[in-house]
Amino acid sequence: MIPTIQQRREGILTLAYRQGHVSIRQLAEHLKVSEATVRRDLHNLAAEGLLELSRGGAAVARNSDYSFLSKSMRNIEAKRVIAQLAANLVQDGDQIFIGSGTTCFGMAAHLRGRKGLSVIVNSVRTALELQSPGIDVLLLGGQYRPERMDTVGPLASETIERLRGYRAFLGTDGISQDFGLTSIDIESAHLLRLAARNARECILLADSSKFDRPALYKIIDLQMLSAVITEKKPESNWMDFFHRHQINVLYPKS
Repeated sequence: MIPTIQQRREGILTLAYRQGHVSIRQLAEHLKVSEATVRRDLHNLAAEGLLELSRGGAAVARNSDYSFLSKSMRNIEAKRVIAQLAANLVQDGDQIFIGSGTTCFGMAAHLRGRKGLSVIVNSVRTALELQSPGIDVLLLGGQYRPERMDTVGPLASETIERLRGYRAFLGTDGISQDFGLTSIDIESAHLLRLAARNARECILLADSSKFDRPALYKIIDLQMLSAVITEKKPESNWMDFFHRHQINVLYPKS
């Protein structure tokens, strides 16, 4: 079976963290994909600051210590759990928007096999991951950011303004009770704000490291959410907040 983008990503990071350095040839043999595919994946991981490109491969980023790397690996598992829970909410025939963040991206592999599903995305790699009979993908146009493989800007905003009736699955770079959902870049914040405003329902995908750590640019208030999906039960003050605002909280119960 050909590995998905997410599976390739995790395989690359696992080997890199274990060995400190990986070669393109080694990864191509390990993942059973072409060297061109590996090279593209390494560029994407380097753009996120997780790896540094080197001649013929990549190495663990020099500004990272191994406690950070261990945390990154734990977050990968948290994102997998969250993505599965989110995908379980999607039924045949649904119309949904999926944000371009890595947690939202993890949903895509779990959606293949759905019938009559319409998915709005601004992420090229999410669109590629959703290639499956029965799934209709609408990729927003606009300014393409190769380091993130997504689209933003006025054209993307104009398209999302013309759409209604979907459920929005949103990621975040951090949340706080007073400032809401946030992003580290203004263009993503603007597009997600429009997507949330035009949706009939907004669902947040956020691992526990995002709580009480707002980024610079506000997306929306938390009160606009109908549900929050995370990998473990939030702290009591957060549970009280969600209860007061009638926001459903989904997390593994076992």
